[in-house]
Amino acid sequence: MERIGSYAVVRELGAGGMGTVYLARSRGGRLLAVKVARPELAGDTAFRARFRVEVEAARRVGGFHTAQVVDADPDGELPWLATAYLPGPTLAHLIHTEGPMTERELRQLGAALAEALQAVHGCGLVHRDLKPGNIIMAPDGPRVVDFGIARAVESTRLTTTGHAFGTPGYLAPEQAEGKEVTGTADVFALGAVLVAAAGGSAFGEGTPMMLMYRSVHAEADLSLVPEGICGIVGACLEKDPARRPSTEQLLDAFTGTVDASHPPTLVAPPPTLVATPTEEAGFFHAEDDERAMVIDAHGVEIRLLEFNGISFGFPWSEIASIDHALDSASLQCTLFIECTDDVPYDCTLTAPDDMTYDRWARHLPHVLNHYCD
Repeated sequence: MERIGSYAVVRELGAGGMGTVYLARSRGGRLLAVKVARPELAGDTAFRARFRVEVEAARRVGGFHTAQVVDADPDGELPWLATAYLPGPTLAHLIHTEGPMTERELRQLGAALAEALQAVHGCGLVHRDLKPGNIIMAPDGPRVVDFGIARAVESTRLTTTGHAFGTPGYLAPEQAEGKEVTGTADVFALGAVLVAAAGGSAFGEGTPMMLMYRSVHAEADLSLVPEGICGIVGACLEKDPARRPSTEQLLDAFTGTVDASHPPTLVAPPPTLVATPTEEAGFFHAEDDERAMVIDAHGVEIRLLEFNGISFGFPWSEIASIDHALDSASLQCTLFIECTDDVPYDCTLTAPDDMTYDRWARHLPHVLNHYCD
């Protein structure tokens, strides 16, 4: 596939039950993630109805907690949805490469996801498939993506009782049994996500049927969850939806209560949780007020933030040589790229503080050596 709508396909990002996601570029040079439905689903009227709900769901929630919808064609030969491309690994990838999170990191993650679910539920929506693979660890904090089976609570039901949708191991008991699902099912999934981020598995390993059975009948395994948040995580995983905490209670538990008598004039998001790249992960991200730089298995991407995020991609196949310079006096990190067409490019970023610069200086050489040796 070379083009989807007016967007040029760069490469495939991944595939799932509903279709394939491609990295694509707009005519103006911006990178997008475009999800295209599987051909065998395109002729299913019920599927197209669910796909339209997905589009509207993502549009209504907006881009602060999710990926901003850019374009869509639910009525095309193959329905597709285009969103802004979010650089960064999934939480699943981060857990695999970095290992368990600390209690502080788990609190930040829990608060960010609770705030995201608050926005989703505030639009009358239920995500229904919150899991580490559907959480992008973007530079400004976790983003919840893939509303493939989200539905509007107030709309005509597009799923039928007796059918479970979602991912075993993160499904709430009422989901596993095909019963009515509300936002409390997403809270259950959030609890299972935090168990996974702590290095555990709420309902162990096994077949999908075994995991669904345990979510209904077995107690969650919280043995690896730090003691300080074990209580609130356990509350998320209550079998009875009515006993699970609200998203506001989760925010209070993870960040502390807010004095409602003096409401802020500007509500700031909770502390962001930024993935720290490692040599094994082969992923590097850095940005300042003007530019952002991402290095991964596909090459190097430079985004110009002051120009509405326009980006330049340099695949490894087109890079003749690459080098870097680090200036601790001015906290600057510069990348030099020489392309096969003899066009040089350099990108200089200025770190906001010594800690950020030290992280850049520590990881950039490792990631470059990982791909350039």
